[in-house]
Amino acid sequence: MEQELLEFFKKDRFAANAGAELLDIKEGYGRARMLITPEHLNGGGVCQGGAIFTLADLAFAAAVNSHGVLTFSTSSNITYFKSVSQGYLYAEAREIVNHHRMPYAEVRVTDEAGELVAIFTSSGYRKQHAAAL
Repeated sequence: MEQELLEFFKKDRFAANAGAELLDIKEGYGRARMLITPEHLNGGGVCQGGAIFTLADLAFAAAVNSHGVLTFSTSSNITYFKSVSQGYLYAEAREIVNHHRMPYAEVRVTDEAGELVAIFTSSGYRKQHAAAL
């Protein structure tokens, strides 16, 4: 199932074009990374918040879709703690609530040194009548 889910998320063209890649997916868990490139930098020379959000959202999607039921985000919040301008960012998502309709997860985004860059939280909605992933 994990390999099938990794293949499913390769279809996320937006995340792929942003440079985000899914590294690991297990039940209620997802891990992704993104190499910061010049294209990720904003006018201030640091990684643009939308790029970090996209990375966190991919990890969230992996965690809540890990049960094989198509799930979409309904509400998300991100708080940034540190700016970065180079290297890899990692997003590690853990499902906090595995509700049959409305899961909730937290994603911690860190830099290569393991320092906290942002925390992303999101709730989702599971499509009851959607085909399994």
